[in-house]
Amino acid sequence: MVSLLTYVLTTRVEHERRPPSIAIAWVLGLLAVPYLALPLYLLFGRRKLQRQPPPALAQPLGRHWAEDLILSFGLPQASDSRVHLHADGAISRTALFDTFARARHRLDVCTYILGNDVIGREIIDRLAACVRAGVRVRLLIDGVGAIQLPRAEFRALRARGIETAVFSPLLARRTNGPRNLRNHRKMVIADGTWLWAGGRNLAAEYFVEVDGKAAWYDLSFDLEGAVAGAAATQFDADWLASTDASAPPPRVSLEIASDGGARVTPAGSRAQFLPSGPDQSEDTVQALLIDACFRAERRMLAVTPYFVPDANLALAIRLAARRGVHVDICLPARSNHILADFARSRAMRGLAAVGVSFHLLPFMVHAKAIMFDDSLALVGSPNLDSRSLLLNYESAFVLYGPDEIRWLDNWIGGLIKASSPFASRPPTLWRDLAEGLLLTVAYQL
Repeated sequence: MVSLLTYVLTTRVEHERRPPSIAIAWVLGLLAVPYLALPLYLLFGRRKLQRQPPPALAQPLGRHWAEDLILSFGLPQASDSRVHLHADGAISRTALFDTFARARHRLDVCTYILGNDVIGREIIDRLAACVRAGVRVRLLIDGVGAIQLPRAEFRALRARGIETAVFSPLLARRTNGPRNLRNHRKMVIADGTWLWAGGRNLAAEYFVEVDGKAAWYDLSFDLEGAVAGAAATQFDADWLASTDASAPPPRVSLEIASDGGARVTPAGSRAQFLPSGPDQSEDTVQALLIDACFRAERRMLAVTPYFVPDANLALAIRLAARRGVHVDICLPARSNHILADFARSRAMRGLAAVGVSFHLLPFMVHAKAIMFDDSLALVGSPNLDSRSLLLNYESAFVLYGPDEIRWLDNWIGGLIKASSPFASRPPTLWRDLAEGLLLTVAYQL
């Protein structure tokens, strides 16, 4: 009973809000195996850090309902942005290095993984070249992703003038909260004005063929404008949490492009930064997706490497399909995570039964993109799974421009043409039990 009392008191004091299925799993674990579950709860049970609540808005300020919702979270408004999406690894690599080259004062790099491979080494060499050119370069990598790099590599980075920090190292204690709260954000910002972001980690398989295996299908983009400044502010907060070192404010120029000419933005091309994670008072991306499912009139189109939604998102998608919204979701037939592939089956069967179409691709897809009707799209780092939407620090970007939405429509449509339909089959008793057991802990995986 002491373990259960601990759960109740900490939940009430810290105002934790958990999905019912997760709360039930913790309570059952604390009752059944308290000596095991209580230490695990104390280590991993929290998912939100203390943060001032956003100010209440007296009236809508945005031109799109999603803008108003994001503003209500206390996040920056949408702004005109010149966005270039790239699904091809070679194009993305060129855009990444172009962003490096644009930096004159400061270059901030946030990644989950920095590969110890040909791409990782090329990136390090180019970052060192920026340092030699007088640019302050900061590299922030997650504690789990940092495991892939030898410790000597970090010493070499610092020796070359690249400021390096590890977000929530597994064996050290700098950031608040449990160590299972990982920084999955992927952003490169030059002078607070230019941004490269998306789903790609900075490793070879995301850009080029490796050992005869084709590069993963992924999605990234670059843009110019105030959205880059918002991302730079978020990077500063993450850097501060990892190092306790302050940073100068980002240099942001919204009216003049780096080449000195007037910045030209296509009419209606607007974007908005949407971070999510323990540092946000709400589950921002999850809230936007659920709201969009209820507002969708004709279709929802998505591509994601992993699909293990919590009960709330699964219900929102289910009800959208029942209302007649055409829902198409693209997934790799076999991803790089066997457990995620196994755990997704239950949600896919239930949603397929009400008309959701799942399209299985014969290659690894790591892209994350979702669009609703023809007025709203979301790209960035979040996957459609509970860990990504409810635990990780993520960086999403909402696109409102018709050109970007049309591009995504055509690109995802091409993926669907290369796919095979999901064949839903009733599970055996043992598979059903195994799925249920796995889903009780999938939230933490």
